[in-house]
Amino acid sequence: MKILIVNGPNMNLLGKRETQIYGNVSFEEYLSHLKLSFPTISLDYFQSNVEGELINALQQTTANAIVLNAAGYTHTSVALRDCISGIDIPVVEVHMSNIAARETFRHESLISPVCVGVISGFGLNSYALAIKSFTDK
Repeated sequence: MKILIVNGPNMNLLGKRETQIYGNVSFEEYLSHLKLSFPTISLDYFQSNVEGELINALQQTTANAIVLNAAGYTHTSVALRDCISGIDIPVVEVHMSNIAARETFRHESLISPVCVGVISGFGLNSYALAIKSFTDK
């Protein structure tokens, strides 16, 4: 199985940005842990601060499944929602923080309705839970 992990804007700042919310580990460090935890899964990773690049990555992947943390685009991107609707690959939406417990503008996700599931609030472990959701099927 091949899974693509896609992180949206500002996720390149993990480990430095708002550490009280997101912790002090970079995603690249955590990715090494994920690869050790799921040795039989091919894990690819893509991060961009640019909406169109995220859409291109989703449309061009050959992965069997996608773990997507669209970050701020979760709440604003109709284009990303349309992309997810248009591809034939299951997508799990992931958030490190519990978006329902944060600012009200974060409570609505435009992409949740077109994803197979949502995992929120478990820090970096949210990614492992999303991968596990695909491997348990």
